[in-house]
Amino acid sequence: MTKEDQTGSPTPPPAPRVAAFFDLDKTIIATSSAFAFGKKFMNSGLITPAEALQMSVNKASYMMVGQTSDQMDSTRDQLSAMVAGWDEQEVADIVSETMHQVVTPAIYAEARELIDFHKAAGHMVVIISASASTLVRPIAEELGVDAVVATELEVKDGRFTGEILFFCKGPAKAQRMTDIAERHGIDLDQSFAYSDSGTDIPMLELVGNPVAVNADRSMKKHATEHGWETRTFKNPEPLFSIPNAKEIGLGASVVAGAAAIVGAALWISKRPASFWVRSS
Repeated sequence: MTKEDQTGSPTPPPAPRVAAFFDLDKTIIATSSAFAFGKKFMNSGLITPAEALQMSVNKASYMMVGQTSDQMDSTRDQLSAMVAGWDEQEVADIVSETMHQVVTPAIYAEARELIDFHKAAGHMVVIISASASTLVRPIAEELGVDAVVATELEVKDGRFTGEILFFCKGPAKAQRMTDIAERHGIDLDQSFAYSDSGTDIPMLELVGNPVAVNADRSMKKHATEHGWETRTFKNPEPLFSIPNAKEIGLGASVVAGAAAIVGAALWISKRPASFWVRSS
């Protein structure tokens, strides 16, 4: 229905808004926000050197070969168990104080420019990520986006309990996008969504302008079959180097072994599916 102005003439309803929804890891940043702060957490005494090394290995593997839905669930369970008992404010302070050393250099210039484009066009810009909100919000503030949707961890008496209140993955992302659209008058048919991961296909299917960025295998296949736009962000190059023995406080042979594991993962990721059929 139209409204009437003070002269009695009907006024048209406001035009629906457009939104741009961005996944975070490998879409906005060339690293994993869930694993990026491992060394900083170690230096603060929250994790051991061995745990910090494992986080670095996991980050490198993720950047090279990605994660399946089951692997994402496993990472969720491991990290939520690890943070149980941590002081929420201490974690927030570490992330805030070190973000410009750890994450800001990993922001893709192409993603920053794209976000600025959407903001200039008057679009609502939303980061929607499976990482914990404690890690995502400082990045969102750096980029000046309008809203954040992320995994929410339970906090009691100022400490993480290890329980997950909301896991922002797959269909859950799409549902939150629908909620935002209803709340803010967003026209999803005119809106945009960007992601690299096949687990985010439901998120991209929800909008009229889906864009696969740095797509993994399943996302690339789906995007090709459905005629979706694809983009590759390369600046900066992905930050997935394994720390040396001195940096992590472990023996050089242990670090070398970790690097070999990641190297094997990279080699496996580059083998065509037919290779394994012939080899089996």
